[in-house]
Amino acid sequence: MTSRQRVTAALEHQQPDRVPLDLGATGQTGISASTLYRLRNALSLKEKPVTVIEPFQLLGEVEQDLRDYLGVDVIGLWTRGNLMGTINNNWKPWTMPDGTPVMMSGGFEYSVDRQGNTLVYPQGDRSAAPSLRLPEGGYFFDNIDRAPPWDENSLDARRDFKDLFAVYTDEDAKHLEKQSKFLFEETDYGIIMNFGGGGYGDAAVIPGPFEKHPRGIRKLEDWYVAHLLYPDYIRELFEMQTEVALRNLKIIRQAVGERIQVINISGTDFGGQNGEIISPDQYREFYKPYHKILNDWVHGNTGWKTHYHCCGSIANLLGDFVDAGIDVLNPVQCSACCMDPQALKEKYGENLVFWGGGVDTQSTLPFGTPEQVREEVRSRMAIFSRGGGFVFNTIHNIVAKTPIDNLIALFDEFKRMKG
Repeated sequence: MTSRQRVTAALEHQQPDRVPLDLGATGQTGISASTLYRLRNALSLKEKPVTVIEPFQLLGEVEQDLRDYLGVDVIGLWTRGNLMGTINNNWKPWTMPDGTPVMMSGGFEYSVDRQGNTLVYPQGDRSAAPSLRLPEGGYFFDNIDRAPPWDENSLDARRDFKDLFAVYTDEDAKHLEKQSKFLFEETDYGIIMNFGGGGYGDAAVIPGPFEKHPRGIRKLEDWYVAHLLYPDYIRELFEMQTEVALRNLKIIRQAVGERIQVINISGTDFGGQNGEIISPDQYREFYKPYHKILNDWVHGNTGWKTHYHCCGSIANLLGDFVDAGIDVLNPVQCSACCMDPQALKEKYGENLVFWGGGVDTQSTLPFGTPEQVREEVRSRMAIFSRGGGFVFNTIHNIVAKTPIDNLIALFDEFKRMKG
C-alpha cells in the first residue's frame, strides 16, 4: 500500500498492510521544535534551524528527510495563518530560550520583560497589548487575559467575537488549492486538513491570541461559568461560529475537492485528568447540535472523515460523539481516568478511528526508560490495530526535554511492530 491507501484503509476501519504513522501533521500530533532539533541531530540528519510551523505551542515542521527516515504516512494541509495572527511566510531566525535555533513567521514581533518573559504582539502589531507570554525557560506560550471588564446587561456575542472568526479570503482559498494539489499530486501521503473552525469554546482560542482588542467574556473561568449564567450568549456565539464554519467548509471543498482524506474540525478539550470538565447534559445542550451540523455537512457533501481532538477523560461523552457523527478521535488519552485502551477499542472501535494513544507523553515517554516506552508501544499497537481504525501517534504532542533515547526507542519499536 501507499501511505495514502494505508491511511484511507484505516479511516474506513479496514486492516491496512501496516498501521499508518503520523508525526507533525496537525497541531496536536506534533513535536516541540526543541526536541525535534535534538532528534534530527541524533539521527545525523542535516543540521539547520527548525521551522516553527505552529508558534503557539512552538511545534517544529517535520520535513521530508525525517518523514522518510521514520516512515511517516500523514501530512498536514495548513492554512496560511497561525494563532499569533501572522502568516506563515517570510521566515526569520529566532533563538528559543533553551538555545534552539528556529525560523519564525516574518510577522512574529516580541519583546522580553524584566522577568525574562517573552511577550508576543497580535498580528505583529506593537501598538496593541501583548497577547501571549512565554515564561523564562518555557517551551510554549500562554494566553494573556486582555479583555476589559464586561457588563452582563449589555452582552452581545456577535459584537464581542466578530473578529475571532472570519470567512476565508481569496488568497486563503488559492493557498489551499495550490498546496492541496502539490501534496496530492507530488506525494503519496494521506492528507489531513487543519481546519479547526468547529472548535467551539476552544480554550486556546477564546482569549483571542490573534485579536488586537478582544472584548466580552474571554477569561476562561468566566467562560465556563457563562454556560450556566448566560446560556444565550454561548449559543449566540456558537450560531455565529457555525455560520462562518459552514461558509469556510464550502470554500475548502471548492479549493481542495477530494484531495484530502480527513479534516480536523475541532481542538476543544472536554476532559481533565480525572473526568469530564463539562457534563454530558451540557455537551448535548451546547455543543453536540453544532458538531452534528458540521459533521452532517461534511458527510453529505464530501468523502472526508471528520477528526476531533479532545484531551482528557471523556468516556462519558464518546457515545454522544458517535451520535454527532464524529469519525476520528485524537489524542486518545489513555493515561486519564476511565480511558482504558482495551475498553475503548471494544466499545467504540467499530465507530471511532483512534488517532493517537500510541504512548503516554505525560509520564512514559518523558520520564520512563527506553524499554518501558517499547513495552507501551507494543501494548497499544496490539490493542488498537485490530481490525483497522488506528493511526499511530503519541498522546498529544511530543514535549520539550523528552529524552532522545526514548524517542528512538519509540520509533524503532513502531517500525519493528508494523512489519
